[in-house]
Amino acid sequence: MKKVLVMLAEGFEEIEAISVVDVLRRANIICDMCSINKEYVKGTHNILIKADCCIDDINAKEYDAIVLPGGLPGATNLKDKRVKSFVEELNEDKKIVAAICAAPETLEEFGVLKGKKCTSYPGFIKNRESVTYIEDVVVRDENIITSRGPATAIEFSIELVKALGYEEEAKDIKEGMMVNFYNKISRI
Repeated sequence: MKKVLVMLAEGFEEIEAISVVDVLRRANIICDMCSINKEYVKGTHNILIKADCCIDDINAKEYDAIVLPGGLPGATNLKDKRVKSFVEELNEDKKIVAAICAAPETLEEFGVLKGKKCTSYPGFIKNRESVTYIEDVVVRDENIITSRGPATAIEFSIELVKALGYEEEAKDIKEGMMVNFYNKISRI
């Protein structure tokens, strides 16, 4: 069974973190919420979440993917040497490295987006010379997955499910969560 690590730092965007956890667990993928500091982590909208583990107590090799939610100052707070080490280790092993909203900027600073196609919240990495920026809901380039922001969190999560090899589960989840319905009638 696949295991995913969702990193939590003070000021994380709640929708982006919890949507990933929810969707992955619906696919029966082990998904641990990992704090970089304390057992309880407060999101950018003052929602307090109890982490499943702390970064100092786990081994990155046990995981198949790492996810960095955005939010401010959450994405900035993820610019931590331990998070960087985990990201680099999983990336070297060609495991999934994913970030949404402001967090792709953190990946870019860690050097893992160099020469990759990616996206982010508007204005975060669009003009960086080291990346090929694409304005799309979700962008996948080999083992790197990035997405735009809170409204794209479900599609981002479903792409993670697919990237981990659970195509059928991804289809079922899209249907069960009415993503297909929403995509058909989107009024935006």
